[in-house]
Amino acid sequence: MVSTSSPKAVVIRERLVAEEEARLAPAATPSRGARRRVPEPESDLRTAFQRDRDRITHAKSFRRLMHKTQVFIAPTGDHYRTRLTHTLEVTQIARTIGRALRLNEDLIEAIGLGHDLGHTPFGHAGEVALAEVLPGFRHNEQSQRVVDVLERDGRGLNLTEPVRDGILRHSKPRSGITGEAAGRPATPEGEVVKIADGIAYINHDLDDALRAGLLAPGDVPATAYEVLGRNHAARINTLVADVIAHSDAETVPGRIAMSDAVRAAADLLRETLFGRVYTPLNAREDTLRAQHVVRALCAYYLEDPARLPEEYRRPERGDPPVRQVADYVASMTDRYAVELYLQLFVPRYWSL
Repeated sequence: MVSTSSPKAVVIRERLVAEEEARLAPAATPSRGARRRVPEPESDLRTAFQRDRDRITHAKSFRRLMHKTQVFIAPTGDHYRTRLTHTLEVTQIARTIGRALRLNEDLIEAIGLGHDLGHTPFGHAGEVALAEVLPGFRHNEQSQRVVDVLERDGRGLNLTEPVRDGILRHSKPRSGITGEAAGRPATPEGEVVKIADGIAYINHDLDDALRAGLLAPGDVPATAYEVLGRNHAARINTLVADVIAHSDAETVPGRIAMSDAVRAAADLLRETLFGRVYTPLNAREDTLRAQHVVRALCAYYLEDPARLPEEYRRPERGDPPVRQVADYVASMTDRYAVELYLQLFVPRYWSL
């Protein structure tokens, strides 16, 4: 397609692209030539990846992250993480790594901000419940579907291929998962976001678990403290510095890695969280109630898909009803899902 940019705007864009290419390491991903599924004119004042970042931050699905669970469902405290704060922490960590390695920070930021757009209400508990309705449902695949299909009234955001790839492949696949989502990210920037996701969640989930009293400092294996550090900032610094020290973007195709000792300590911390925090939380009554809300809403709309909002029914897409229902329920925030459940299933008082 032919650009309608003014001569001055073209000069600005070319300057930005030239500055980007001058500072990028050999393995980094340049924005010049980044393809979109539907070709469109270039932005007047932004590179392709900067434009993707802006499209994500202005998307409805991004705003909804502020009211979606990270780990703790409906916490009463103000300082527990939400899906939005997790997203921002992942992006900040990834950009720090990317800047040190001379990778494309704009690409990293776009992937980081978009990686969890497809998460369900009630965190991974909601994802498990929704997968019972739509077998194979995965939040990373839903995140790509959000940016490809569901945003902007069904037109999608038309993001570049490197951003779409990083969003799809940010999550460690379960055993037996095949297809596109099972592979490694195609860019080192995507690899950085993937490793930053793990760095962020094991540390902020530990922080939240200690704040909630689910863990005491003595419950954390001493080895994890000795290798990673005894406070949140020290652990983040150790992990980020280790990735930078053991990665290489100066040769193609590049390598994003962590030392064996630090990786082992991070894995030990992750195992502690699964054994002492995630698994017990998943067995709690509130978690089971949240999953019931997801199942009940899915059943209600599957019973009569005409009840769905029009933007999720779009016949031109040819989606089966179960796909339409999964799209709608996955889009909900925690509080909206609860309010809708109360409206649909709980009787209200009335008077004559």
